[in-house]
Amino acid sequence: MSKVKFELEFPIHASPSMLYQYFATPAGLEEWFADRVNSRGKLITFIWDDSEEEAKIITKKADERIKFKWTESEGDDSYFEFKIEVDPLTKDVAVIVTDFADDEDDAEEAKMLWQNQIEELKHTIGA
Repeated sequence: MSKVKFELEFPIHASPSMLYQYFATPAGLEEWFADRVNSRGKLITFIWDDSEEEAKIITKKADERIKFKWTESEGDDSYFEFKIEVDPLTKDVAVIVTDFADDEDDAEEAKMLWQNQIEELKHTIGA
């Protein structure tokens, strides 16, 4: 079954290098994304209350992007990615979240979840 890909763009008033730390380090991810985050090389374990999910870092480029793949979805093309873009003229910074959902309904729910998560991130960094 193919998944529905979606992208969300969030303007954030923060430097790319600071933002990247919140996406690429366990301490940063614990500030806004998960209750606890454990890292063993490229394998990351995200822990919320009583649930645990593992993801593998597929690609990363400092201050620009990091892409994760949930280990439970090894058989498909899905992933989730945080990409930091800087407008060349205005120098405005935006985070683009790319993710996948099983269907359109799940995609709408996932978009709302990401909006809440990014609001939490903005609140955490005071942006």
